[in-house]
This record gives sequence, C-alpha cells and structure tokens, in this order.
Amino acid sequence: MSSQPTALRAKAEEQAASLPALLARAEHLAGAVLLGDHGRRRAGLGDDFWQYRPAQVGDSRRLIDHRRSARGDQEFVREREWQIAQSVMLWVDQGASMRFSSDDALPHKADRARLLGLAVAILLVRGGERVGLTGTTLPPRRGNAQVLRLAESFTTDAVEDYAPPEHRAMIPSARALFISDFMGDIEEVKLALTKAADRGVRGVLMHVLDPSEEVFPFRGRTIFESVGGSLRHETLKANELKTRYLARLAERKEELQKICTVTGWQYGLHHTGASAQSALLWLYRALDTGGVR
Repeated sequence: MSSQPTALRAKAEEQAASLPALLARAEHLAGAVLLGDHGRRRAGLGDDFWQYRPAQVGDSRRLIDHRRSARGDQEFVREREWQIAQSVMLWVDQGASMRFSSDDALPHKADRARLLGLAVAILLVRGGERVGLTGTTLPPRRGNAQVLRLAESFTTDAVEDYAPPEHRAMIPSARALFISDFMGDIEEVKLALTKAADRGVRGVLMHVLDPSEEVFPFRGRTIFESVGGSLRHETLKANELKTRYLARLAERKEELQKICTVTGWQYGLHHTGASAQSALLWLYRALDTGGVR
C-alpha cells in the first residue's frame, strides 16, 4: 500500500514540472501571433475613448460630444471601445488517444492541443475576454490567474482511450473551441455541438492528427493497440487495411464538417508536423473574425 502514495506523488511532481514549460511555450507562441496591442477594437459600451465620428440619425442626444462639435457646424459622437467581455469555453481532449506520436521528432497530439488551447486563452484574456472550460470545473473568468488555472487543468490525463466532448454548463450566446483527434464516438460530437447550438453557442472544432494517421504507412505483420490499451488488433497484411482505413478517415472528416455546417461552427484540420504558429493564427482569426459571434 505504501507504494501507491509514492507513485501518486511522483506523478503529481511530474505534472507540476511540466506546467512552467507549457506556460512558457504558450506565452511565446501567443506573443508571435499577437499583432499590435490586440487588433480587436470595436465600438460599443465602455470607458476607453476610441474615436470621434459624425452623428447619425438615431444617435441619442446624450452621446453628442459638444466640445468637439463646437469646433464646426457638424455634431460628433464620442465613441468608446467595446468592453463587454465575451465568454469563450474550451474543451481540450485529454483522452489516451491524444498521447500518440509516430516519431520522436513530433509532439504528441495532446501536447499540441494543449499548447494551442492555452495560447488561444492567453490571446483572448489579453483582449479582456473571459475564458474557461466547458463543464462546471472552471467557469470563464478574466486575468492571468485564470490562464494559470487552465494550464494546471491541461496537465491532467484522462484514463479512457477516447474522451467525449464536455458539453455541460454551456453559457448562452458564448463561443467555444473544441480540440481533439475526434477518433471516438461521432455521436458524442453531434450531441455536444447540437446542445451548444441550441443555446446559441458558436465555435470552432479543431481536428488534430499525427501525420502517420493521414497516410497509414504500415505494411506486413503489425499489431495495432490503443494508447490506453483497451483495443488491440493484429494483422499479417497491414497494407490491405490501408484503403479501408483512409476511406473511414475521409468519412470521419466529412461527418465532422457536416456537423459544423449544421450547427454554425467552423471546422479546422491541423497536423502535428505542421507549424503551431499557423494553426494558432487560424484559430484566433476563426474565433475573432470568422463569424463566430
């Protein structure tokens, strides 16, 4: 019995040690993408002055800036920057299937997913938005302390091979980001996005795959085993499975895209061999300007 607490402590220390590295990499990645101050200024209710604009029909008289208007014959409205924070909820797949890499030079899918999720959170928090996790464990909040909480949550691995998307406690009219290899039950994805759409939640679904999962490079005798060990299949002619596997993968991608189309979400595909910076830039733009509002 004494070995169990020791093993638990060792795992906890290992997870804690990875936290600063994840934060540092996410901060660096976010800094590479962040252009200017934030690049997301828009008119609305707030305290920070943005610009003057000519008064228009329908503008309230109380919005008129009389000091600026006194300089000429035209009335001007003093616009302020939008400061009503949006809520963005993240679900980053922690399932065992994400802890896969076909090459030591490539990151695990989980590592890339966590990096992208945390970097997106950093960018959004810097923009004054509330960010949290789907479900009830970490509601959306602002500030650097929330980024640290998110980083801590990303160090926890799930036991099951395929973790279903968490769709509880969706905030009406919020935005969401799901990052996964989506190798599990497609019905769980349909349920999550349908529930989100019913509450007015729009978002982005980022499909993360290892390059080998796109080409199926296996030949001859091969033993396929899930990372969590719950599934195992041995074959003497792995190459004969290639056509069927690639067809199933194409079908899965098509299903995910259809679900996104029906629910008003956006679909993105990212390979762990590609640039994390380009993936983050796409995600940031998709959440900010791609109609996900």
